[in-house]
Amino acid sequence: MANFQYSALDAKGEQTTGVLSAGSEAEAIQQLRNQGLYPTQIVEEGKGKTIKGKGGKPVKVQKKGKTAKTKAGGSIKAKPLMIFTRQLATLIDSGLPLLRSLTVLEKQEPNPVLKATVATLAESVQGGSTFSESLAQHPKIFNKLYVNMVKAGELGGVLEVVLNRLAEYQEKAQKLKTRSFLRWFIR
Repeated sequence: MANFQYSALDAKGEQTTGVLSAGSEAEAIQQLRNQGLYPTQIVEEGKGKTIKGKGGKPVKVQKKGKTAKTKAGGSIKAKPLMIFTRQLATLIDSGLPLLRSLTVLEKQEPNPVLKATVATLAESVQGGSTFSESLAQHPKIFNKLYVNMVKAGELGGVLEVVLNRLAEYQEKAQKLKTRSFLRWFIR
């Protein structure tokens, strides 16, 4: 068993910090959720960077790159979003959990804005938010149709099917846009 330092929000939205013993990070997160807390940061003792939490208590958190803070919130073109959606659908369809899928896609994403956004999505999901709630925090990238389709997929337990359909929709929309542009250009 290892000790994990955590920062979490209670039901009133107030931050609490502390240390707990658990076999793994996932087990520590589950313990916090069982206590009615929503973990925002958690790290094994001896790893990461120490900061001061509310009340002056030292809390260790993993160091985050500047990319996530400076690049998240921008907008991206349709093609990278289409590719991201297709890859996420494929990973989830193959049985990989959502959080792990997001982590994998973040590591391989060449677009810095999308990379930072995927990192914040993964953080939000790990903190206890639903995937659709996390997507809704980025309205410049994920429109209402995208967010609501994902929400329906989550509620119905068919997220991979919905993501596949979203990817198909995006691909068809892109083809239509290209085709109409070419028709206009050739005239």
